[in-house]
Amino acid sequence: MTQFVLAGVLGLLFAFGTFLVLRRDIVRVVWGVTIISQAANVYLVTMGGLAGSVPILGHGPPDNPATITDPLVQALVLTAIVISFGTTAFALVLTYRIHEEHGTIDLRELGETGGEH
Repeated sequence: MTQFVLAGVLGLLFAFGTFLVLRRDIVRVVWGVTIISQAANVYLVTMGGLAGSVPILGHGPPDNPATITDPLVQALVLTAIVISFGTTAFALVLTYRIHEEHGTIDLRELGETGGEH
């Protein structure tokens, strides 16, 4: 049952992120990319295993490795979250600079001017 709930939530996150990426506002596009990347992180964590014991000697039954949670996935997702935060901050600063230079953050208006200001 929880697998279906997680699949539904992940589907909604990916759909909402895609909806935002297809908007005309640059800020919404940046947030859409951020939501999609976080949904991918949640997907990776759920595929790595949610329930289980930590892989430290003396914990968990050694005869059943299926009950051990893989720590590598969690470390990679933590790294991805930090990189995503930095990338999002950089994209928002670039959006601010575009607004300062062109006076708009509408992608159609920016496309019509051809980058001129």
